[in-house]
Order: sequence, then C-alpha cells, then structure tokens
Amino acid sequence: MSETENEIKPKIGVTIGDFNGIGIEVIIKTFSDNRILSTCTPIIYGSSKVISYHRKMLNHQEFNFNTIKNPSEASHKKINVLNCWEEDVKVDIGKPSNIAGSYAFNALQAAAKDALDNKIDAIVTAPIDKSTIQGDGFNFKGHTEYFASVCGNAEPVMLMISDRLRVGLVTGHISLREVPAAISKEKIIAKTKLVYDSLRKDFGIRKPRIAVLGLNPHAGDSGLLGKEETEIIAPAVEELNSKDVFAFGPYPADGFFGSSKIKSFDAVIAMYHDQGLVPFKSLAFTAGINYTAGLPIVRTSPDHGTAYDIAGKNIASEESFREAVYAACDIVKQRKITEEITANPLKFSKMSSDR
Repeated sequence: MSETENEIKPKIGVTIGDFNGIGIEVIIKTFSDNRILSTCTPIIYGSSKVISYHRKMLNHQEFNFNTIKNPSEASHKKINVLNCWEEDVKVDIGKPSNIAGSYAFNALQAAAKDALDNKIDAIVTAPIDKSTIQGDGFNFKGHTEYFASVCGNAEPVMLMISDRLRVGLVTGHISLREVPAAISKEKIIAKTKLVYDSLRKDFGIRKPRIAVLGLNPHAGDSGLLGKEETEIIAPAVEELNSKDVFAFGPYPADGFFGSSKIKSFDAVIAMYHDQGLVPFKSLAFTAGINYTAGLPIVRTSPDHGTAYDIAGKNIASEESFREAVYAACDIVKQRKITEEITANPLKFSKMSSDR
C-alpha cells in the first residue's frame, strides 16, 4: 500500500466501553481480520493490559497490536492501542462495576477530545453500562447525549442504519409516559430536517424521501384514538414539504414496516425509541448499527449492549460492530466528497454533464 493510500485511509477511534461486557471481545474479533486495515487505521482507546487480558481469556493470541500514546504515532499497517491509563485495574467479567464504568468514561473522553481536535476521523463506541458510567464528567442517559454535550449542546438524531433500512427518532432515551409531551411540531421538523441533511451529506442521497410515523394506534384514526397526528405530526409534515424536504405521512406504525411502502423511502422517522428500534432490530438482525446524525464528528456504534450474560464465553457476534466500523469509514469518505462538491459545484456539474 502506498503512502498516499495510507494518508487517505481514515483514522477510526474505537472506545472499549465496559470491559466487563462483550465490547473488547467484539473489537478483537473484528480486527483479527487484517483485511480491515485496507479500509482504515484503527486506534483503540483503552488499555493494552486490559486488552491483553481479554485476548488471553478468549484465546485470540493472533490478535496483535501497536501501543501508542497519541494518534500521530499510529501505524497504518497495524492495530493501534492508545493507553488511556497505565495502572492495573480489576476485570470482573460479566458483572456490572463502577470501576469498569469510570474507565469506560476515560476512554470515551479521550477519544471525543481527539475527534474534536481532528486527530482522528471518526469514533466507534463499544457498549457502556449506562448506570455504572455515571459520575463526575458523565451525567447523561447514554452516548448520544454525551456527544451532544461535548459538541456544544448539539441536537443530534439517533439514526439506526442497515443495508435495508434507516430509522431516526424524534425522542430518544426517555420514559414512555414522557413521550407525548416531548413531541412537538418544531421538534419533528428539526429532527426530520437533520436526518434529511445527513442523508445528503453523509450518505450521498441527493433527494431523500422520508416517511414519518404517527404516535397513536392507526395513526390516531382521524382523531378517534388521539389528536397528535392531526394537530402536530401532519402539520409538521406539511411544513417540511414547504421547506423542500420530501416528507410523507403520518403512517400507522403497526403496518408500515411489514408493507411494501418501506421500499419507497430512504429513512423513517419514529416518534419514540421502541417504536423505531423494535422493528428495526427485527428486520436488521445482527447487522444493524447506530449512527449519531447531526454532529460535527462521526460516531457510530453496534446496536447491542454490554451483554454481561454472555461476556467472556467467546460467543458474541462481532457482525454489528464490524458494520459500525465500515459505516464510520464510509461516512467519513462521503463527507469529504460532499465537501468537495459544495466547494466546487461547477466542476462536478461539468463532470456529470460530460458523462
């Protein structure tokens, strides 16, 4: 591989998450296939000691890495581990631990800073335990809220993506009883516009079509089962179209994902977490991932948690994590293409007309 190709490869920061869960296992399995080095330069944020512990426990001795102190030292031909701490820590596989939570935050904080400083091109986060990570510096409901904060209180969208489907959420990690009050015309417009812009900038879709789901059964049944559709969601869809955002709906959520309508859209906007994620995970199986759309930095993650019940058993599937790495690479590259087109519209218009 030439030096030019090495420079083009994105540096992907990988946070180890909760080291008592399956995060390091899926990281090791993903990067044990060295073919991934042709796509990116991985930099794992965590501890070489903890990773070596997992490597031995899982009997993956073929997994080798280069230890570095900052991203500039990363080797393009190897897996790189950036030590976020030097001290020995207790690994207690399969058990929640405030110790594991605090060190998960150390890795996350270091990667976020490097991404904001443009030292890495993207972040792929292994799962955290949302309860044990709480403490000084982390008082958030999850990764999405944390990255929104470090990026200047941005309002990102949790966008679940697979090769078949993209699902964005109007509301995220809140209780079901809070959902109706949290939905407004303005919020639906803002979140849908963020997804629309992301589809153009991050996925290269010129004119995205977006389906918007209703909140109530049968999309309210003309107001019989709830008025959110007629008073909030439909007016939001109408205004989005007046802003040249191709939005359609509201559609009844129960039948939408099983119908042929789904093939007509580039993304779906769900009103709340389980309305979008239950059908998404059912359809995407183990290959779905989470992308935090609307941030200045690129962040993806697998669509599973710490899975303490199978941690250390060497049975966790790395498929979702691997797809998260590839998605991060693709989005980084597409953003650069979009920036070039935006900076030189006449050049790309001429190239298109010459074909």
